Amino acid sequence: MSDPVRDEAVCSLEPGCITCGDVAVPLTVTTVEGSDARCRDEQGREELVATELVGDVGPGDRVLVHAGVAIERLAPAASDDVRTGDSA
Repeated sequence: MSDPVRDEAVCSLEPGCITCGDVAVPLTVTTVEGSDARCRDEQGREELVATELVGDVGPGDRVLVHAGVAIERLAPAASDDVRTGDSA
């Protein structure tokens, strides 16, 4: 007997979805698309992320993402503080 869950495409870690797995991944918002945001990781890979749980975001914001959903807003990276002259 066929199992429809197993017969469907499975997300692959290589090159697959960058936020699937057992961990959350820090990403940077590049653009906002309605209630979602296109985000990029440190390797330059991009993914569309649901942002309803963290509220409004904008380009440059950092979010912690799990399974395509932003679950927490992150503080700016230390390099952002140096570049803008802000302090934590």
